[in-house]
Amino acid sequence: MADAVQKPGNAAAGAKAASGAYTPAGVSPNRRARRKYTIRLWAVRHSRFLEWFYRRFADAFLLLHPLWKAFGYDRVERPITFIERNVKGFLFDCRMCGQCALSSTGMSCPMNCPKQLRNGPCGGVRANGNCEVEPDMPCVWVQAWNGSRNMTHGDAILNVQKPVNQSLRETSSWLRVTAEAAAARETAKKEA
Repeated sequence: MADAVQKPGNAAAGAKAASGAYTPAGVSPNRRARRKYTIRLWAVRHSRFLEWFYRRFADAFLLLHPLWKAFGYDRVERPITFIERNVKGFLFDCRMCGQCALSSTGMSCPMNCPKQLRNGPCGGVRANGNCEVEPDMPCVWVQAWNGSRNMTHGDAILNVQKPVNQSLRETSSWLRVTAEAAAARETAKKEA
């Protein structure tokens, strides 16, 4: 027993990443970039403005539905996904799950949680509000709660999020939401 070699567990994230284990793209196995924290925290502090802007943006995107439909959603998917990845990646450190919940989570992306929890914090949030896995990182869900309190529709954080559909990863949630809203609008017109 004394000769047994101790294998690295989850505490040795660097060794885990080197072994080829899954780590989210663009995430340091030990610490995330401070610049991304700063911008992400800015987005949470300004969640009310971003909520207002997003509603206007979603309305404009819905107005473009005939254009997206004329070109074909499949054809515009790639360029729109590229733009979405860069814009949301810069502002929210987006992981492109394809099922954006930012408007429900105080503009704090739940996919930034090292445990990728989508419905609230784990039981390991530290007394100072930081993450148990990455002690120098503010808990994504503590930030989400703070951001949601600034928002007009902040109670949306209480809605249970569906599990992540991995088949939608790296696709545009903007286009998906627009197509769903357009379909709902057309169905409502037919019923009226």
